[in-house]
Amino acid sequence: MEKGSVPVAEENVFGSVVQFSSLDRLLDLCRANSLWPMTFGLACCAIEMMAAGASRFDLARFGAEVFRPSPRQSDVMIVSGTVNKKMAPAVQTLYDQMPEPKWVIAMGNCAISGGPFVYEGQYGIVEGVDKLFPVDVYIPGCPPRPEALIEGILKLEEKLTGKRRWPVVTPPPLPGPAAAREASAQAAPQSDNDTDAPLAMEVNGHVA
Repeated sequence: MEKGSVPVAEENVFGSVVQFSSLDRLLDLCRANSLWPMTFGLACCAIEMMAAGASRFDLARFGAEVFRPSPRQSDVMIVSGTVNKKMAPAVQTLYDQMPEPKWVIAMGNCAISGGPFVYEGQYGIVEGVDKLFPVDVYIPGCPPRPEALIEGILKLEEKLTGKRRWPVVTPPPLPGPAAAREASAQAAPQSDNDTDAPLAMEVNGHVA
């Protein structure tokens, strides 16, 4: 180094600090964090979708709050509601007008399989939107809550990037009859004089 010159680090700091990824992974990360759903609802599940975008559940935390009014600006179609055969051509047209890459979320039992409208001899309901075009994420429920839609969007992000951004939250099991009996047995104190009492035996759900 010459006298009077600016001292320069000889270690390759640039390579240790900045890490480059492949272009595909970078694009997938950008797409997963900026999903633009289409402003599109068919039935009562659309109310839950609206609630997911409102302030209480705040879909903006996950970058998917920009509901676009045009299919040409959208990359996610959330089919939220019953698809009847009269509406099916319009839904297919909206899907065809979306640019690639595009993804589909089937929200609710009606969009997945026809829901409660499926019976022998029915003629007006499409029994699953996957009969029209491919579906990436299924969200069961009638209707599913806004948290379920957020979980479906996280599943779609995981499908795009190959990893999950948020940890999976396992809800506690709902209390049933067995849990209630166990809790009552633990709450009732046993005295020393009850040692000779006969033990109750449960057979097929009945206490003998």
